Amino acid sequence: MSVDLSTKYLGLQLSSPLVIAACPLTRDPENLRRLEAAGAAAAVLPSLFEEQFEHDEVELSGVQDMGTESFAESLTYFPEPADYHSEPESYLDDIGAAKRAVSMPIIASLNGTSTGGWVHYAKQMQEAGADAVELNISFIAADIDVPGQEIEKQYLDLIAAVKQSVSIPLAVKIDPSFSSLGNMAKRMAEAGADGLVLFNRLVQPDFDLDEMEVSTALALSTPDELATRLRWIAILHKRVAASIAATGGIHCGSGLLKALLAGADVGMVASSLYKHGVEYVETILGELRDLMEQKEYESVEQLKGSMSRENCPNPSAFARGNYMKALTSFVGPTV
Repeated sequence: MSVDLSTKYLGLQLSSPLVIAACPLTRDPENLRRLEAAGAAAAVLPSLFEEQFEHDEVELSGVQDMGTESFAESLTYFPEPADYHSEPESYLDDIGAAKRAVSMPIIASLNGTSTGGWVHYAKQMQEAGADAVELNISFIAADIDVPGQEIEKQYLDLIAAVKQSVSIPLAVKIDPSFSSLGNMAKRMAEAGADGLVLFNRLVQPDFDLDEMEVSTALALSTPDELATRLRWIAILHKRVAASIAATGGIHCGSGLLKALLAGADVGMVASSLYKHGVEYVETILGELRDLMEQKEYESVEQLKGSMSRENCPNPSAFARGNYMKALTSFVGPTV
């Protein structure tokens, strides 16, 4: 039995549901060629940071010290000082080089701080040939006088402004910290988000006891992180008018299958490629095909959302009922 792995994400027709997440690997056209040959259906370029162009002489260490305002993908992108991009043209050149190297869609990634900056750079990305733009948003509400509604408004205003400035699809990468994530996801789609990427991996601050200072350290994702994505993808499937991508925690074919069953249109990978090499894409897709054949699924479209909240006979499995059941039934190891 042959299975059809094709899917749609952001209105783009893709050969498979495996997309390369924003990471340093996608900066290199040769890596992109290898990834496409292994079966990757699209790739997200590392983020363009608005601060890079507002402060041409930014000290790299100073940017990294931002700590709680940074997250995994951003820390992996910061290059060595000698390679630091101080002009927007260098990022636009990267888009052009990527488009020339491969035929799969190339998604530009933008991490900005102001409405004007987001709009300006998003338009340039479109003009450089990007097939879509991914907005990487993460506001840490460290000011205790700023209410949640104001933070939400900043997200929605940014999305609306960028959407009005470009004609290519717009994805928004968020973290799960909203008090009403489902409602916020719905409002993001209404503001103009064509897709939602769940979730950002926040880099948390730590204390260096030797130097007695705040430090940050990046760790690759683990399969355990997928559970949070599955819950919210399953809840949002067909309840928001946007494509959904799972990112963080997909390390094998079974992880990708779970994301699709929950209702994701695609799964994004990066950490597993650092562990196993770029050709590991082929392994993940091979495992996905085998699992689909075992479960007698003929296509990704057929299985997509099969285990979402909408199609689950017990919707409480994604809410408090499952939480209570897990706690009350836990026995724990014998001591």
